[in-house]
Amino acid sequence: MASFSPGVQDEMVIILDFGAQYTQLIARRVRECHVYCEIVPFDTPLDEIRARQPRGLIFSGGPASVYEDGAPRCDEAVYECGIPILGICYGTQLMAFHLGGVVHSGEQKEFGHTELEVLDDTGLFAGLERKLVCWMSHGDLVEKTPPGFVSSARTEHTPVAAMENRERRLYGVQFHPEVVHTPWGTELLRNFLINICGLSGSWTPASFIETAIEEIRKRVGTSRVVCGVSGGVDSACVAALVHRAIGEQLTCIFVDHGLLRLNEGRQVKKTFEDHFGINLDYVDAEARFLARLAGVTDPETKRKIIGEEFVRVFEEEAGKITDATFLAQGTLYPDVIESGTKNAAVIKSHHNVGGLPEDMNLEVLEPLRYLFKDEVREVCAALGMPEDMVWRHPFPGPGLGIRIVGEITKARLDTLRKADAVVVEEIKGAGLYRQLWMGFAILAPIRSVGVMGDQRTYDDTIVLRAVTSEDAMTADWARLPYDLLQRISNRVINEVPGVNRVVYDISSKPPATMEWE
Repeated sequence: MASFSPGVQDEMVIILDFGAQYTQLIARRVRECHVYCEIVPFDTPLDEIRARQPRGLIFSGGPASVYEDGAPRCDEAVYECGIPILGICYGTQLMAFHLGGVVHSGEQKEFGHTELEVLDDTGLFAGLERKLVCWMSHGDLVEKTPPGFVSSARTEHTPVAAMENRERRLYGVQFHPEVVHTPWGTELLRNFLINICGLSGSWTPASFIETAIEEIRKRVGTSRVVCGVSGGVDSACVAALVHRAIGEQLTCIFVDHGLLRLNEGRQVKKTFEDHFGINLDYVDAEARFLARLAGVTDPETKRKIIGEEFVRVFEEEAGKITDATFLAQGTLYPDVIESGTKNAAVIKSHHNVGGLPEDMNLEVLEPLRYLFKDEVREVCAALGMPEDMVWRHPFPGPGLGIRIVGEITKARLDTLRKADAVVVEEIKGAGLYRQLWMGFAILAPIRSVGVMGDQRTYDDTIVLRAVTSEDAMTADWARLPYDLLQRISNRVINEVPGVNRVVYDISSKPPATMEWE
């Protein structure tokens, strides 16, 4: 599958991933500075990096020690390319190690909030205070800078908390500027990107749209494209973007796999036909999906079945369209990352990444593949999409199939639909919908004893899940008001037959994930 890179060629920054838990946050902060960036493996060949013509490189942190056997290392010739480099934590230690500095295990490890003393505020620290608080998370440290470097910041236990070689435009920081616990970290990154790399900070939703449309037209040519839409913001954004690029060459297909929320199919059809003016090929495939999912309880197996069947339906529908060559879908950067990359384990296969069959007959077009969710919302707003669609909570491609823990049946789907509708209605009524990343119901594989009307019951359990997040890479459970929780519980138990208990999930991500499966 061909890569779709929406970056402006002369505004590209590349992040070399050395296995840090914070690598994706680095990308988020760079994007917030309106600079396009991508994450690549640490051992990406130097010729490949040069071919991308990056204006800056960032080395991420990582769990290894530079002296360990098999520790991740990049090509040392990268320092001679003339490209500005910023190392973060392990990236700084590696730079020092490669260039003749001294790195060793610190006698006093540093984790958490740490006071930082700035020694030189004219480079990375331009415009910042001399006394700051940063977030440290390291065992090894740079004891002595390489020749030509100076220490520009220190802490009580770290003599080189930052180092700079301005002549060669090589920089390193031992702390983590990308996390929110370093509140001024984005300013430091902006100093590197704008002042040192000379970037304009001009990557915006409007510039993305212009570049994406050009790339779509170039790649598609005169072929036809089918686009799977679900009504969610991701697929709607793809549809609007591709339609703007190629017009009538696009056919949108909505597959009702029977795993949708209450009345969702009718709402999607109305939105696409009334607002976008795009004819929607509506396919009722509920019976087909439920037949394939019968008796299946393993989460990964469910995801892969749904993903494969989804594509098969598309292939059949696309086969009715002359010259249909491409399948456009709303894969996002977190989908790609969580489905497993060279330096990241598979957390869960996303239906539009890990679930795609190898013998698929359509070429995949993924114009949002390198965007985070909030960036997609910005693009949608710039495209003039309705506000209720722009801010709709994320809904997984496998739908309610992964919000039912255990076997999927029509009866269990009906139960969950009714409960989920109550949850969303109450959250909106409380004015909290826009403040949450997601708020939804889960049908647990648990039945419990209850009492209703003096009668013993033995019924289902609904789990309420509500989280706050910036980009879905991490999340915290939402502190919903008690009166809202009470209303949701009362309504679900009273209005949804077969449910006698509601519980609230107070797990963050990590260690949990957004969804239960």
